Amino acid sequence: MTRLWFPEIVLRMLCCAGLVLLASSPALCQVETTVADTGGGSGDNLRMQVPPPVNGQSYPTDFAGETEANFWRFGLVLSSAWSSDVSGGAQPVSDISYSFWPTFALNQATPQLHLLFSYSPGFTVYQRTSGSNQADHNASVNLQYRISPNMTLSLQDTLNKTSNIFNQPNPVSATPVSGSLPPSGVGVIAPLADQISNATGAQLTYQVGATSMLGFGGNFAISDYLNSQQVPGLYNSRSAGGSVFYSRRLGEKYYLGVNYQYADILASQTGLPGTHTQTQTAFAFLSVYLKPTFSISISGGPQHYASTQPPYPAVSGWSPMMMVSAAWQGQRTTLAASFSRVVSGGGGLGGAFHSTSFGVSANWRVSRNWNAGLGAAYGDSATLTPLFLGSSAGRTISGTVSAQRALGEHAGVQFGYSWSNQNYHNIQAIASAPNVNRVFVSLNYQFTKPLQK
Repeated sequence: MTRLWFPEIVLRMLCCAGLVLLASSPALCQVETTVADTGGGSGDNLRMQVPPPVNGQSYPTDFAGETEANFWRFGLVLSSAWSSDVSGGAQPVSDISYSFWPTFALNQATPQLHLLFSYSPGFTVYQRTSGSNQADHNASVNLQYRISPNMTLSLQDTLNKTSNIFNQPNPVSATPVSGSLPPSGVGVIAPLADQISNATGAQLTYQVGATSMLGFGGNFAISDYLNSQQVPGLYNSRSAGGSVFYSRRLGEKYYLGVNYQYADILASQTGLPGTHTQTQTAFAFLSVYLKPTFSISISGGPQHYASTQPPYPAVSGWSPMMMVSAAWQGQRTTLAASFSRVVSGGGGLGGAFHSTSFGVSANWRVSRNWNAGLGAAYGDSATLTPLFLGSSAGRTISGTVSAQRALGEHAGVQFGYSWSNQNYHNIQAIASAPNVNRVFVSLNYQFTKPLQK
């Protein structure tokens, strides 16, 4: 049944992308300027930003002053990797893989619209375990449309189909960092399992006055393992939710506000009853822009949860929610980090659980031709539904370090190391191989063409 989701999602994304391109085509003749908001400016007549706790976006990873706009980009990535386990069985099996990714990206900015679109189809073959050969898809659409001087519509859609979360054109991007609450729980990393994930979000913001803003949003996400025999003990999940926030700017650097979020999460596994978890969260937040490219955000408030799995009694209660995040975007360094503690569900696990997570992402320009990158994540889940069948609890630690060297204007080479350690005793797919090591090297070529005015 889950296999039917893939063509439906691809069709939906292609339709959305086509509509976006059609809608944006009349604006190509306008003056080219970026529409990114400016934080920490002078005067109350500036457009307000949507603070990190409520914007649903990942922190940027490019260096300050290097944000490009209005271009088409085509490229090709050739990669090879060695992994210490690609089986997920009782005996770990190491193997070498070879991957091929064409890449395509569009970045268009006008006074009214900012469109980011990227797509990287690919194919991965394994040297020993040829039965695990697979096709990969990495696609994303991010649209910001300024309906009026005070109203902006934002749309995002991200699609990934892979058997390994680290098997991407840029493995460091596997651990993005956001200042908003995570949409689902702790993410379990299967050694090798065909998986599709899709996340869609929409937000409408209205600047009521010079220093006040209202926002409304909705989101939907799925995470499916296409072959349940590859991942005994792991759950597919569906989640949907909505939010409303009010934000007020105090001076030039401070944003203070309140937010309400509702989430509905379903977790299912073949042969076991599914679980249904609902959460309602109300929290206050403070974002401080010490500089236009340096911000710190703090959020906190009560959270109510209710989880059911017939025929067992429902479980409900209250719990405090908190989140802290910070990001710096400099000329030679970018750094983002976040910490959160929430009640959630999904992410490959069953039932409801306290989720404590930490993430960090960093990039350094070592020299003119050398860059280094780091991405790491920690997640711990403590079950709130121990009597439910299949309830899971455990810990995930993962990270990637890499170095990249430019080989002229259009080409580059990247190499690095990824590692994950997981402790979930009741999940068979992970218990036999808690540690997975991966070494990779890739060659990339890209060509950029400016959009015609």
